[in-house]
Amino acid sequence: MTEPLRKGSSNAATEAPTNSAEASVSAVSKDQGPPVPSPGASGFFAAVRPHRQGPEARPSGRRLAGLSLIALGIVFGDIGTSPLYALRQCFDPEYGLEASQLNVYGVLSLIVWLLIIVVSIKYIVFIMRADNRGEGGILALLALLLQQERRAADRRRRILLISLGLFGAALLYGDGIITPAISVLSAVEGVQVVHPHIAESVIVVVALVILLGLFVFQRFGMARLGVTFGPLMALWFVSIGVLGAVEIFREPRVLLALNPWYGLQFFQANGRTGFLVLGAVVLAVTGAEALYADMGHFGKRPIRLAWFGLVFPALLLNYFGQGALVLRDPSAASNPFFLLAPNAMLWPLVVVATMATVIASQALISGAFSLTQQSVQLGYSPRVTIVHTSHSEVGQIYIPEINNALMIGCLLLVVAFRNSTALGAAYGIAVTGTMAITSLLFYVVARSRWNWSLAHIGTLTAAFLFVDISLLCANAIKFEHGGWVPVAIAIGVFTLMSTWKKGRMMLNEVLHAGSLPLSLFLDDVERRKPPRVAGTAVFMTSSAEGVPVVLLHHLKHNKVLHEQVVLMSILSEEVPEVPEDERVSVERLEQGFYRVTAHYGFMETPDVPEVLTLAKAQGLRARALDTTFYLGRERIIIADRKRRGREPSPQPGVRRAPAPEEGAPRPMRLARWRKRLFVVMVRNARSATEFFGIPPNRVVELGAQVEF
Repeated sequence: MTEPLRKGSSNAATEAPTNSAEASVSAVSKDQGPPVPSPGASGFFAAVRPHRQGPEARPSGRRLAGLSLIALGIVFGDIGTSPLYALRQCFDPEYGLEASQLNVYGVLSLIVWLLIIVVSIKYIVFIMRADNRGEGGILALLALLLQQERRAADRRRRILLISLGLFGAALLYGDGIITPAISVLSAVEGVQVVHPHIAESVIVVVALVILLGLFVFQRFGMARLGVTFGPLMALWFVSIGVLGAVEIFREPRVLLALNPWYGLQFFQANGRTGFLVLGAVVLAVTGAEALYADMGHFGKRPIRLAWFGLVFPALLLNYFGQGALVLRDPSAASNPFFLLAPNAMLWPLVVVATMATVIASQALISGAFSLTQQSVQLGYSPRVTIVHTSHSEVGQIYIPEINNALMIGCLLLVVAFRNSTALGAAYGIAVTGTMAITSLLFYVVARSRWNWSLAHIGTLTAAFLFVDISLLCANAIKFEHGGWVPVAIAIGVFTLMSTWKKGRMMLNEVLHAGSLPLSLFLDDVERRKPPRVAGTAVFMTSSAEGVPVVLLHHLKHNKVLHEQVVLMSILSEEVPEVPEDERVSVERLEQGFYRVTAHYGFMETPDVPEVLTLAKAQGLRARALDTTFYLGRERIIIADRKRRGREPSPQPGVRRAPAPEEGAPRPMRLARWRKRLFVVMVRNARSATEFFGIPPNRVVELGAQVEF
């Protein structure tokens, strides 16, 4: 497994390459003219990016009400659309569960107590306490843990925590693919209640068109539509609550299912079948992880108010209403949600349900974008194209590569499974796996950061894990019927993330092996006095120490130095964002050299023009027309199997890791197939010029061959 990223260490995923070739220099220039200097700045365009503003600690009054309303559209879309398919899935013919009074009471009891234990107690009360400067989500939780795990003795513990966190994040990508597919299919299938003879192929085509439109419009940003998401979801929750309440009024005995004893009786009466039905019951809580992941956008109070004030009551009313309908008419178990509505309301309900599922899908897609941004900044993903679609909301981003991957995955799932009932077999493993991992990581946070007693947190975690693992095992039975889909996606994503992290670390070892100390280099410059040319040269380097290799080769081949030389390092921190006054530090060295270090959080995108603008206040002057950026580009050569590490490189000019000294720890290794995978990822990563916002007509790239 990989060595984790340390706070203050270089971000391997977003670093600019630092090496150069022995004889190859390529100037990358575009036809566009130089950027227009902004007044009072250093001559660069600092990219127009919204500054992150963390959630208010204790909003109140209208502000609290407004945030709670908006949270309805972002946070609760997934769990809010679960009534479309959760209860129906429990009485799927595959389980052979009869819609008897005992079974209806038992299933309803399990649903209500899962909502109480998993969502209300575990996530709302406890997990949301583990915030990383206001940010939530499994990667934010992992970064929070890694701030504590510093000692060399904790290396194995760190590796285990990183593996758990990465796999949990990988499972969320599987959830992000399945949720839009099953939600939209479930909503469109409501048409079959109005017109039972509509062919399944028509439903599939309509669902495909809706999903395709959803993904295509991602590039335009959802900032404007986001304002309407909250009111629409409020309408959704009020509607489903009213529909359920009407049916409860007709059959009030269904409220007896609030007694947890009926859940126990359900297991006693149905044995193995009752346990397997847990795999369908879990669909009622599949959006719980979103509560935690989206905490950074709104804060804890608005999410808690929205949950207890509207979402939770509406869900309970609707589930009990569906149960009351099934008690009166067992045949309604085939689609109890849409059968709650009178005939005159079916079409409006189908429309509102479709809109709600689109909103729920949008939340999952946006979550995948944010998760990818965090992965890039923490060093577990190659650079990707991050487009900010809003000038005011920092969370509004669009990543074309992830959007296309999710779109293809969703469309393939709809075509392969064709209906929500079949797709339900693939749902649940990803969510329950992430829930179990979150419980384990929460235990470590409570013990290491909050100093909770072992008895206190141990008992709490044991209760959470008992529920999580029970749900996971019930879903694991469905593995061969589609449950393998999210697992396969998670394994693939985990392999990519871990390969990239370890590959970058190994590559950095080669590039920085035998790095020349800066003091010796400056002494040599003073002694040799190479010719100096006007202007500023910025050398991007992943290391805040030593001399960049690209600088050495530039001096070797070009025989000159600029009057002002800037060694710039961009470091990724294990916090969501870094305050602007702590963003940049400038160290003035001898011989016209400066060392500039910029710090960015895992929810931020590095910006070199912004760094130079901020550095101006600390004495660094760099005019755009007189500044050249030097970057490196590696060409990786996979070493021959037959040669050993101590043999010399067969080609001149190829950098390779030095042989370890006797008694030194063994260097990191990658399997040959993972090396090839890493090479493919390197070639397809977004260029450092684009990612760091460097003016492309001011860039010189120097290439090198590196043996891996």
